[in-house]
Amino acid sequence: MTLKRMFCLLTGLGMLLSTGIAWSAEVHGRSSTQYQWFTDYLTGNKQAEFGQYLNLSVTKIDPAGKLSFYGYGRGNQDILNGQGFNARLYFLYGDYSNLFDKVDIRVGRQFVNYAAGSALVDGGKIDLKNVGPVAFSIMGGRNVIFNLDGEASNDNDFVWGVAANLVGLKKTDAELSYFMKLDDAGIARDQVGGSFKQYLFNSLKIYANTRFDLTSEAFSEVLTGVKYYPNSDLVLTGEWYQSYPIFDNSSIYSVFAVNRYQEAVFRADYTINDKITVNAGYSKQFYGEDAEADVYGIGTQIRPIDKVQLNLNYDYRTGYGGKLNGGAVEIMYEPIKPLELAGGIHYDTYERDRATGRETARKYWLGSKYKLNKSMAASARVENNVNQQYKDDWAGRIAFNYDF
Repeated sequence: MTLKRMFCLLTGLGMLLSTGIAWSAEVHGRSSTQYQWFTDYLTGNKQAEFGQYLNLSVTKIDPAGKLSFYGYGRGNQDILNGQGFNARLYFLYGDYSNLFDKVDIRVGRQFVNYAAGSALVDGGKIDLKNVGPVAFSIMGGRNVIFNLDGEASNDNDFVWGVAANLVGLKKTDAELSYFMKLDDAGIARDQVGGSFKQYLFNSLKIYANTRFDLTSEAFSEVLTGVKYYPNSDLVLTGEWYQSYPIFDNSSIYSVFAVNRYQEAVFRADYTINDKITVNAGYSKQFYGEDAEADVYGIGTQIRPIDKVQLNLNYDYRTGYGGKLNGGAVEIMYEPIKPLELAGGIHYDTYERDRATGRETARKYWLGSKYKLNKSMAASARVENNVNQQYKDDWAGRIAFNYDF
């Protein structure tokens, strides 16, 4: 019930402020009213529901323009299976910036992302800046967890963290951070992380991200990469990524043996002219216990005429999981300026286990968007999924968006 009241408050606030009556603040956002139908994969039943999404920002509330409010949430009403009303508040917070020209304060429900970890938090975040070459941040509060029915957080679900960021260097970004998550059993996650990004010679970008779990004494994620831009038409990318599954300390899965996944990626993107771009890539995947796979991919984007865009992509995989392939064909067409039409076909082969062998999955979709004016637009999308489980699995969405 609390979540419903908070969502109604957000909706009512948006309606009240958007009138602009005797109100000096600037109010902007988007209201999206949607009708969706799809298959509930847990029950296998068809589902249909109406949804109302609201994204809201209120800025320049005070004369100095330091205080702002931001919110985003949605409510859905089932009309087919009697599941009733369901709502989620994704964020709703107040932001006060440049206190003494050194402090930013954010209070409320917000998403915080550090290199060491991320969470949706009911709490606060304080940033300290303009104190030298390093800026500092601290956050903490209730850890917001969603399940299918709404919020699933317990009384003892909390998170907190700190971060230090290198600032003032035009072509260099760096962060070191710490993240802790607590639950009913105590410390659920205890992690440190770092990120780095460096631009060199106006044609080279070097970047890295890593996350280390202090409890298991293992790196849960490592990413290093290089992007090279020899000219404005060509981008060459090379990356190395590895992931080791880390579970909460209180989870039964934390005692299970798991393998480390590693992947090397090489990719080239080239713009031939204003009508044709192409890309090609190769990745080597390592699943542990000598299980490896090679994946090759090619793609192109073609504009035969100004109002038409054609996207073609194809992947081929060999090694662990068998010889598999898949592709996609998508076309976008703008017959008149307010109207956009699109459609596509996706085809994939996959293998769930050796007993069933190779299986295929296909998706056919059509979409459209019509701009009624600068602030209103209507869109629709319908798709059919055909695979081993469903001969025909229709889903779709109709939406009306109002920007204010």
